[in-house]
Amino acid sequence: MRRQNLIFWIVMVLVAIGVVQGLLSNWLSLIIPLVLIALVYVLYKYPPKRFRRGPKVKPSARTAAKIAASQRRSAAAPRSSSDGKRKHYPFQVIDGNKGKNDEDLPKYH
Repeated sequence: MRRQNLIFWIVMVLVAIGVVQGLLSNWLSLIIPLVLIALVYVLYKYPPKRFRRGPKVKPSARTAAKIAASQRRSAAAPRSSSDGKRKHYPFQVIDGNKGKNDEDLPKYH
């Protein structure tokens, strides 16, 4: 761990020396990367109109009424799991003809 840390810092120092030397000797070659970075930043911060989100679609009157009704219902009485209300489904469990025997259970259960 200590050796990797030492190697990392040696590489970072060499990179810093190379950047400083490059800036001092040929600072004009740095213009292209700086312009590209600035361009990416400006496009990220202020995207063109065709890439922005479009206007929201106005919901129909029927959909707006449903949303308003559900908001009124949820604001008036918040639902909780202890209300005692249950949904009733049209399904029921039908017991089979086999008797329940613990010995017949598969071994992987």
